Amino acid sequence: MKIAVVGTGYVGLVTGTCFAETGNQVTCVDIDQNKVTRMQNGEIPIYEPGLDVLFDRNIAEGRLVFTTDLVEGIKDAEVIFLALPTPPGEDGSADLKYILGVANDLGPILESYAVVIDKSTVPVGTAEKVRDAIAKNAKVDFDVVSNPEFLREGVAVEDFMKPDRVVVGTTSDKAKKVMEKLYAPLVRQGNPVIFMDERSAEMTKYAANSFLALKITFMNEIANLCEKVGANVDDIRRGIGTDSRIGKRFLFAGIGYGGSCFPKDVQALAKTSDDYGYDFRTLKSVMAVNDDQKKRLLPLITEHFDGDLTGKTIAVWGLAFKPYTDDIREAPALENIKALLAAGANVTVYDPEAMDNVKRLMPDLTYCHTAYAALDDADALMIFTEWPQFRTPDFEKMAKLMKEKVIFDGRNLYELNTMQEQGFLYHSIGREVVNAGVLL
Repeated sequence: MKIAVVGTGYVGLVTGTCFAETGNQVTCVDIDQNKVTRMQNGEIPIYEPGLDVLFDRNIAEGRLVFTTDLVEGIKDAEVIFLALPTPPGEDGSADLKYILGVANDLGPILESYAVVIDKSTVPVGTAEKVRDAIAKNAKVDFDVVSNPEFLREGVAVEDFMKPDRVVVGTTSDKAKKVMEKLYAPLVRQGNPVIFMDERSAEMTKYAANSFLALKITFMNEIANLCEKVGANVDDIRRGIGTDSRIGKRFLFAGIGYGGSCFPKDVQALAKTSDDYGYDFRTLKSVMAVNDDQKKRLLPLITEHFDGDLTGKTIAVWGLAFKPYTDDIREAPALENIKALLAAGANVTVYDPEAMDNVKRLMPDLTYCHTAYAALDDADALMIFTEWPQFRTPDFEKMAKLMKEKVIFDGRNLYELNTMQEQGFLYHSIGREVVNAGVLL
């Protein structure tokens, strides 16, 4: 099939590259000339494990090409994906200006029937708005389909090539046949392609992400209560995660969720609820708790230094909102670093992939080439991202580099007995405090 993908962010580039891998001819369109030139030269603009291999192979074999010209990009395309940003407004609503802008441009340039697919996460009713925008100037028949993505950054290629399910919103039999053909290579093991109306598909994406955000937030509340009653959240996670009605995933306590999806989608669903006169109290609580959870460690580190962080050197491990990505959108680390700097601390940081992105926002931090380099003469270490290389460090080397053996761990990377043996003061989430080998 001939496919056009408009927008080359995380979703668009993964979508285009993976469909090229299944033998389609894919043209990716983006308005950023510098970005397009880099991709034409074989440079991948994002970090996503495994994507580089498919990217290089499909460029070399001529199935994946890039352009800034929308007319050229969609020429003869049977399928046109809209994978464009939908940033949240101040009121939490999703901004549709990019999607509707492209939809307006598509109308007069479509030359033959095409299925236009909303791949971006969009509010209920967007497919109708896109259809109306295209129809104003369209000279040929077309269909608009909602096909939300369920990709996890860090494993997006695997998620795309082996989807748990594919959700397709359309009431057109013609579009349904196109979508069945498009996804057939990816669901050969029998995973379902679930067809529904457009509004239900749009709501499905928001419902899924909001439920997962709720699950994370619930466990963070349990963790906070554990600290007060003397329970261990890790044991509780294992105790409830083995219940098949609950499941093991998204039960790890920490300093809140971030990224490009959960914060934006929860806000957008809450805004939609308000627009339709429904008070979605659970979602509003999720947002409030998550905002507080991101700052969970700040009172602890401030108290440790008797209320004065002036001149203290705080090492930070992890800047991305999660491991295996360079995405820093809504990352808890950023808010905490700003607070540390405002309190007069010096901050040294290390992240395997996200430092270049943070440098554009915070050029004056001390960026280190290794995790250990960030610890040199540090008064304390704060951990914000659970990168695997942070899980089994050389604690003796850490102790020699740091002024004090003090760790504030927002991701519960270490076992309490290990911290006891190593003699660290160790604060984590929902567990007892370890102080120089003693559980408090």
